Amino acid sequence: MTTIADFTVTTNRGESLDLADKLGNVLLVVNTASKCGFTPQYDGLEKLYQQFKGKGFEVLGFPCNQFGAQEPGSADEIAEFCKVNFGVTFPLMAKIDVNGDNASPLFDWMKKEAKGLMGSTSIKWNFTKFLIDREGNVVKRYAPTDKPEAIARDIEKLL
Repeated sequence: MTTIADFTVTTNRGESLDLADKLGNVLLVVNTASKCGFTPQYDGLEKLYQQFKGKGFEVLGFPCNQFGAQEPGSADEIAEFCKVNFGVTFPLMAKIDVNGDNASPLFDWMKKEAKGLMGSTSIKWNFTKFLIDREGNVVKRYAPTDKPEAIARDIEKLL
C-alpha cells in the first residue's frame, strides 16, 4: 500500500526531501499561491503550524502557478513574500504542477486517495489541502474555501 513515505519532493532550496522522514507526524499538504484570493490563508496555516508543531504536526506548502498564473515568482521571491506578509515558518517546497501531465506524483497520489466533489480527482484551485495521518495515509481533502482554522479539530484528533 502506498503512503506518503513513498515520495520524495524538492524543497524551495532545491534539496531533496524524503517524505519517509515525515512518518510519525501529522501533515497538512497544501498547494499555495501568492497572488490568489485565498492567499490570506497563509496566516491561518502558520497559526495551525505554531499551535500544533510541538505535538508532531507540520504544514508543507507547495507553490503552484497552474491557476490563473497566481504564483509567478521564483522560490526566493515566494519565500520572502510568505515570510514578510504572513510570518510563514513552515516548510515551503519547490513550485510544482498539481494537475496534468507534469503533475507532482505526490499530488497525483493524494488526489486519488481523497477525491474532490462528485468523485473528481483534479484540483480545482489554489489552497486545496490534504490531511495526512502519522502513518502517512491521506485522511481527508479540504477545498480551497475551507479555512485552516476549521481543520484544527481534525488535526487534534490525529495527534
